[in-house]
Amino acid sequence: MIDLVFASGTLEVRGAARALALPSCAWDERTACLRAPGQAYAAIVRALIASKTPYEDLARRYGEREGALFVHKTPRPFQEEALSAWTSNGGRGVVVLPTGAGKTHVAVMAIAAKKRDTLVVAPTLDLVRQWYDLLRATFGEEVGLVGGGEHDVRSLTVTTYDSAHLQMANLGARFGLVVFDEVHHLPGPAYAHAARLSIAPFRLGLTATPERADGRESLLTELVGDTVYRKDIKDLAGEYLAEYEVEQVAVSLMPDERVLYDEERGIYRGFVKSCGIRMSQKSGWGQFVMMSSRTAEGQRAMRAYRIQRALSFAARGKLDYLGHLLVEHKDDRAIVFTQDNATAYEIARRFLCPIITHQTKVKERSHILRGLAEGTYGAIITSKVLNEGVDVPDANVAVVLSGSGSVREHVQRLGRVLRKKEGKRAVLYELVTEDTGESYTSERRREHSAYR
Repeated sequence: MIDLVFASGTLEVRGAARALALPSCAWDERTACLRAPGQAYAAIVRALIASKTPYEDLARRYGEREGALFVHKTPRPFQEEALSAWTSNGGRGVVVLPTGAGKTHVAVMAIAAKKRDTLVVAPTLDLVRQWYDLLRATFGEEVGLVGGGEHDVRSLTVTTYDSAHLQMANLGARFGLVVFDEVHHLPGPAYAHAARLSIAPFRLGLTATPERADGRESLLTELVGDTVYRKDIKDLAGEYLAEYEVEQVAVSLMPDERVLYDEERGIYRGFVKSCGIRMSQKSGWGQFVMMSSRTAEGQRAMRAYRIQRALSFAARGKLDYLGHLLVEHKDDRAIVFTQDNATAYEIARRFLCPIITHQTKVKERSHILRGLAEGTYGAIITSKVLNEGVDVPDANVAVVLSGSGSVREHVQRLGRVLRKKEGKRAVLYELVTEDTGESYTSERRREHSAYR
């Protein structure tokens, strides 16, 4: 008789002959048994059944859930289609839906359909809190928490990616379904262990934009499954998301800013060229940082880079036009996005708007977001922390003052103002400083159907 045992994120096939061919298994001389990563569990079980090999499953520690939905919500047609596509693929795969389209309800339906102990993995404590509240209300039961000082494992449990990849060696056999929210985080070298060390046969990934700058999204097929269903913003705008428009505004540097920008960029670009660094390559930035630290010339080049970057991020014309937009939309709810905290604080001081950065405490953040929703504040300023996982249905104006070249970031920022509400029409303004490096950055991040 063969025993299938879970051991620290791996599967041991004890009592099996060394020559037995099983998926992902290799002979472990130390323990004299076949061993495979936890994620191979379903494939190994299927292979044993298919070959009519007797075995005892000592690995599985998850149960079948009895709790049904406590709150019933009528799914939208595309949510039913997404669940059907996921189910047809064996309960594995990635569902891609825009922010505000109800990805979480697809997960709720999947949990109810599969009736297995379930772990939900989210990237931030804010999102963990939202999932905790949603699951507790929807299923009418207590929900476990792992992370943020908590370690309470239950039939329904929520955790962060940070905790999941550290704890999965212990928890990997405890859940039959794992939901990876914002699944584009999963292919990171460390976070991927959250999937590889789990035996969960059922896996659901949720995201608005699976693409990653490093191209590692291809790993999602191995870790979670294929993309089984996808709808983009254009597909759902109007009926399920707010109608929206995107307005790109080109702003010129002032004459004195232009002189300074050209001088500093010339110093920066001259150094990069002299060192043979290609900034378009993935390794370019790292090479520049390393080379610039070695000489006084290099340190001057780094300072020049920062000066020309700051000029394009917060040109005076941009801030003046932002003032105009805040007045024009004084009766709306606006979120102003920047690439860095320095620019965000400068805007907050100039226009006396509350600001949220990674340094903002949870209670203060909740107070500011509540103030925006209630109309106490007409606008809030942020750097990157509101790119994902924030539900502000009343926000209908987004202003991108500066940002990276990431398509995902740009789509996430648009998604913050697309939550459907009666009579709502959203607008995103993208302010770009003309004839600077920002022009190229803007072209890169607009490579999505939502902006065409």
